[in-house]
Amino acid sequence: MAVILFVLGFVVFGLMELAPGDIVDQLMTQQLFSGTSGNSVPMNHSSDNFSTNQYELMRQDLGLDKPFYIQYFMWLERVFHGDLGTSLISRAPVAFLIKSRLINSVILNLISLVFITLFSFILGVWFSSKAGTKTDLVATFFALVLHAFPGILMLILLQLFASVTGLFPVTGYPDFPFSEAPGKFVFSYAHHIFLPLLAAFLGGIGGTLRTIRATMLDQLGQPYITSLRSRGLSEKRIYFNHAFRNTLNPYITGSANLLASLFSGSLVLEIIFAYPGIGRLMYEAVLQEDINLVLSNLMFISFLVLAGMVIADIILAIVDPRIRYGRE
Repeated sequence: MAVILFVLGFVVFGLMELAPGDIVDQLMTQQLFSGTSGNSVPMNHSSDNFSTNQYELMRQDLGLDKPFYIQYFMWLERVFHGDLGTSLISRAPVAFLIKSRLINSVILNLISLVFITLFSFILGVWFSSKAGTKTDLVATFFALVLHAFPGILMLILLQLFASVTGLFPVTGYPDFPFSEAPGKFVFSYAHHIFLPLLAAFLGGIGGTLRTIRATMLDQLGQPYITSLRSRGLSEKRIYFNHAFRNTLNPYITGSANLLASLFSGSLVLEIIFAYPGIGRLMYEAVLQEDINLVLSNLMFISFLVLAGMVIADIILAIVDPRIRYGRE
C-alpha cells in the first residue's frame, strides 16, 4: 500500500506539473481583475502587483520554483509530521476541507454498498433457483441493461425527472446545516439523497447481481451438491448452508473494486446533483490547479480503496478456512 501510494502521488504531481499554467497564474488573474470595471476590462495594467518580480516572488513563496520531485518530497515530509498543508486558493487547511467533504461521500457510498450487497444476494440467489425460466431470462436481461447503461445518462435522466415532476429536489443536499435543526435535517437529507442513491444503486446492482447468480449456478453444478442431494438434504439447506457460502468468496474479492467504482462514479454524481462530497472537491481542485488539495484528495481516496482491498483479503481468509496467506 505504501509503495502504491508513493508512486501514485509522484505520478500525479508530475502530471499536474505538465498541465499548462499553475496556481500562481490563477491567483495573479484574480488580482488582475479584482479592480476591474463592469465590463471586465483591467483598469490598471501598470500595477506592480502584476510585474514579473511579483510573479516570481509568489512562486517562490509557494515553493513552485523548485522541480516537481523536490516539491513532492517536501509535501511528503509535511505529511509525515501530520500537516497536509493549506489550500492554495482558499488558504484553508486541507485536512479541514477533506474532513468536511469526506464524511458526505463515505455516507453516500456506504449506503449504496449496503443496499447493492443486500439486494444482489437476495435476488441473485432467488433467480439462480429459477434458472432457465422466463423469470430468470427477464431478470438477466434487465441486469445486463443496468450494467451496460451509461451512468452519466442515468444521472441526467433522474435529474430531469426531479425537475419535471417536482417530487424530489434537483440537488443532493439540504440547504441548511445539521446543527440548525437535526431532526428536520435527517428527513430533508433522506429526501435529497434519494435520487443520487438510486442512481448509485442501479449502476452497481446489475453487475453484482449477475456475478452472484452465475457463481450460485456454478456451485449448484458441482459434484458435492449432487452428493448432498443424494443424501436427502433439503434444497433450502443446500442453497444457504453450502452453495451460498461459496458465493461469498468472489463477492468479497470484488467488493473492493465495487467500492472503488462507487467512489470514482460519485465524482460525476456529486457534480450533477451538487452534492458536497470529496469527488466534487477533487474536481474543483483540479480545475484550480490547487496541487496540495488535489494530492491530498487523491491520497485519501486511494487509501480508502487500498484499505478496502486489504480488509477484503482479511475477511476472505476468515470466511474460507482453506485460504491462508504467506508460507508455513
